[in-house]
Amino acid sequence: MGSVATSAAQSQTQEAFGFKWGKRDTYESPAVKRATRQWLLERYCGGDESLIDGWLAGGRKLILDAGCGAGFSAMLFFGDRLRDHEYVGVDISASVEIARERFAEASYPGTFKQASLTDAPIPDGSVDLIFSEGVLHHTDSTEQSLKYLAKKLKPGGRFLFYVYAKKAVIREFTDDFIRQQREEMSDEEAWRALEPLTKLGITLGQLQVEIDVPQAIPFLGIPAGRLDLQRFIYWNICKLYYRPDWTVDEMNHVNFDWFRPMNCHRQTPDEVRQWCREAGLVIERMDVQEAGITVVAQHR
Repeated sequence: MGSVATSAAQSQTQEAFGFKWGKRDTYESPAVKRATRQWLLERYCGGDESLIDGWLAGGRKLILDAGCGAGFSAMLFFGDRLRDHEYVGVDISASVEIARERFAEASYPGTFKQASLTDAPIPDGSVDLIFSEGVLHHTDSTEQSLKYLAKKLKPGGRFLFYVYAKKAVIREFTDDFIRQQREEMSDEEAWRALEPLTKLGITLGQLQVEIDVPQAIPFLGIPAGRLDLQRFIYWNICKLYYRPDWTVDEMNHVNFDWFRPMNCHRQTPDEVRQWCREAGLVIERMDVQEAGITVVAQHR
């Protein structure tokens, strides 16, 4: 399929995610799936998986996975429920073909379309549930993408989404600086260039050293408290992802996901609340973590 991007930043982001999701061996291990599923259920459901059944109750529903990638998050979150509902995965990148393969391997039904989220070939007022896990911030405008997609919902339909939160001052600067340094690289070059950063995160994590910040430093956005050294640097200085049960490539996948796309907006909770109000969405649940903001909202 040809390019469907509408800006230089979106075109680059499109290619980056096509590349990332094509590296299936970097996200399909039991360890990655287990951790990802747990985090999804924690943020959207507070750990209560029965909420998903409530959202999908009342017959066959239309689920729109807005920015489906390889179908990774949807398959982990909805699981075998996908057999009982109509699933449509839309993504700007060629990863829709990976998603098609993965759904077929799991014997899940699904329709896949390569398109921009702001030009999704879905009629307004036709969708029961929109799932957009970590995607809206990778478009040209998080706000406009959210408002555009909200129109696709039926009255009473739900919008489940996750967007990045703004970080500490130095972390924000470092993230954008590293992203810009890799702008002219190929995806493969950018992947390799991030490996030293990933390995530093592993070294820091393996130290198992804690530090105590005696007082908050408001002008740098650094809170007081005791924290593992790797996590302190991760949240306040530079994203150096680390999990002891993941491989180097699995951790590098997470860092690539963060540093490679040129479209990578960060939001505040107040911005998200305002956009939801303006889109006619009533927030039922908002989970705010250092990493991002997860919302379950109903269209009224």
